[in-house]
Amino acid sequence: MTRALFAAICLFLALAPRDGRACGVALVLAMDVSGSVDAEEYRLQIDGLATALRDPDVQHALLKARAAVSVVQWSGVEEQDLSIPWTRIEEAAELARLAEAVESMRRAFRLGNTAVGAAIEFSTAQFDTVPDCLLWVMDVSGDGDENEGHSVGTARRAAMGRGIIINGLAIEGLGTGRSITNFYRNWVVTPGGFVETAENHRDFARAIRLKLLRELVAPITSLPHTPSALN
Repeated sequence: MTRALFAAICLFLALAPRDGRACGVALVLAMDVSGSVDAEEYRLQIDGLATALRDPDVQHALLKARAAVSVVQWSGVEEQDLSIPWTRIEEAAELARLAEAVESMRRAFRLGNTAVGAAIEFSTAQFDTVPDCLLWVMDVSGDGDENEGHSVGTARRAAMGRGIIINGLAIEGLGTGRSITNFYRNWVVTPGGFVETAENHRDFARAIRLKLLRELVAPITSLPHTPSALN
């Protein structure tokens, strides 16, 4: 057993509530609502996420991981919103309420630029309020590369320094190849993270379901990063 893994298990046990139900994974779902996302595409994103949260396999994974989930909407440098604060997933009723909240979530921004670095910085700060969660995971989705702020590299390094895993969901457009996927792979995800590709916004529901399962199904102690308290 590695020293880091041993420390992670010890912290997990130390922070566990007396009823034994500690938070295993804190997951920020950071969704792009910049100007490149029209009203129909926004609807496809939130409906797709709500559908994924109602999927039996995803629900089982979230419950088994004892997850805490929050949703961030982001666009330009000064356009980030914590649209759904941390929700602790301990029973099916909480998942049902979370899916309903996502489905009815009002769009936070319109016609803005795409500041991926600022989105990562804002999402990183949200983990300050879930110190009891064993793993911190950020799930960044979007359909464009960075065109404002240009801080994605710095933001990713800062997140890595705090032990945050960043995964990406790249939403491609028709005939664009894998340009967004390559941007997310090269600039957004952390080492050991991954990129899931949606062919377009209509493919978002399929892609986010697979992405959630990839993030959650692996046993907690096998994941490669731990919160800042372990560093």
